[in-house]
Formats: sequence, structure tokens, C-alpha cells
Amino acid sequence: MPVASHINPTVRRRRLGQELRRLRELRGLTAEEVAERLLVSQSKISRLENGRRSISQRDVRDLCGVYEVDDRRIVESLMQMAKESRQQGWWHAFGDIPYSVYIGLETDAASLRVYEPQVIPGLLQTPAYAEAVCVGALPEASTIDIEKRVQVRLRRQERINEERSPLRLWAVLDEAALRRAVGGPHTMVEQLTHLNELGQRPHITIQVMPFAMGAHPGVNGQYAILEFPDAADSSVVYLEGVTSDLYLEKPHDVRSYSVMYEHLRAEALTPDHTREFIEAVAKDFARA
Repeated sequence: MPVASHINPTVRRRRLGQELRRLRELRGLTAEEVAERLLVSQSKISRLENGRRSISQRDVRDLCGVYEVDDRRIVESLMQMAKESRQQGWWHAFGDIPYSVYIGLETDAASLRVYEPQVIPGLLQTPAYAEAVCVGALPEASTIDIEKRVQVRLRRQERINEERSPLRLWAVLDEAALRRAVGGPHTMVEQLTHLNELGQRPHITIQVMPFAMGAHPGVNGQYAILEFPDAADSSVVYLEGVTSDLYLEKPHDVRSYSVMYEHLRAEALTPDHTREFIEAVAKDFARA
């Protein structure tokens, strides 16, 4: 089993979980049966397999024993993956980040398709806009916590600024995200100007869904679809929540959201018309 280099711990954990699930299914065992043999909860086995929980080398050794994996090279490779999966990504330096799993996935993704109905996506925000969003969305957060979140958001933007292999980003924004006066008129003019500048880059595509379109496939709310450079890593649909987030990885779920996103792109303004639309909204804020 090949082991790629320079893989962040979040992605390594997902890949290890997928391999452990494959080994379990080859033995014809259910997660409940494995849990019973190891005297652990079934939920632990599920969390290990979906990559939401770090896995120790001992866990790998015990699972390989249950799955009767005799090839020492495979066992050692899996244990090495477990060791690497427990390393810390750059985001851990900022302390407890509630969406750290998503950051880990985003950091290693090859492409990202996002629909945002309320605010400008984090990867496209200016520092002033990012701070105003955090202050408004988290009224009880401390100044230190706000600063930390802004710093993390700006660090995430390095993915779209990389010269050799930048993140391929496609963003569909509802008109409300442009007209919501986050931080005041001056901040909005700066943000919208920045948005149009980013939209000129070959790896970034921005489209606006105007109010005039009425109901559309994105009315159910924000979501993002992440795809990865390695075929071994399945695509993920990310749904952001207030107290917890949801990650969908089943092919049927990813396919459903992908089809919905294609409808969004087809109904939204073209990138050229989007730039004109954003310029007009920026002029409205400038007059204000």
C-alpha cells in the first residue's frame, strides 16, 4: 500500500479509516461485531473509520489482529499512518478551533465548490471584513478569540495564493452576501473590489445568484464540496452548523450535492456579468 508524503494529519486519518473499513468488510464483519471482540463501543469503531477520531498504533494493531492481517508490511504501513495521523497541523498552533476538521480537509483539497447565501466565503474575505463577520456572528466572543479566528481565516487563504498548485475555487454567492453591510460601507467597497480582483485569477471563479432568480437549488443553505488530488480520498460535502458540523462522504450524497451545484452554476450570472454586478453594488456602497 503506497504511502504519500507531506499529507496533513486530517487527510491521513481519513485515509487510514477508509483502509480499516475496507479490511473489516473483507472479513465480513460489522462494526458491532468488531467492537464486541475488542470490548469497546461501536461508536468508537465508527469514529475511527470515518476519520473523526485520532487512532493509536495500538488500535491499529488490535484491529489488524481481528481482521487477520498477516502481511507485516501492511500492518507496519497502517501503524505508520496512525503515527502520522496524530501529528498536529498548522491550525493547532491557534488552539481550539471548532472547525479544525474542515481546515485540515481544505488545506489538502485540490478543488472547492462553495455556495454561500449570507456572507462572502472566508477564503475571499479581506481582514476588515473577516473581523466584522466574526464580531457580528460571535457577540459573546472575546477580543483575543476574534483575533485568533481572523488570523486562522487569513492563514487559510494561503491555499488560493500558492503559485505552484493553488486551490481551484468556484464560489456561487447569493446577492444577499454582497448587499449585507458587514463592517459598514467602506469595508464593503474594499471587500467587493477585492472580490472582483480575485475573480480575475484563472483558478478562481465567482458567480452571483441575483434576487431576481427567485427560488433556486441553494435556498436550503450554505454548503461546500471538497475534492482531493489523490483518487484514494473520496470527495466530501461540508455543511456548517452552529454547534457542530456535518460531513457527507457517501457517493450518493456527494453526487446529489454536485448535481445541485451544477444547477446553481447554470442559473447564476456568468463570471463576466457577475463582475459588472459586483461593481454596481460597490458603487451603491460608495454613494452611501
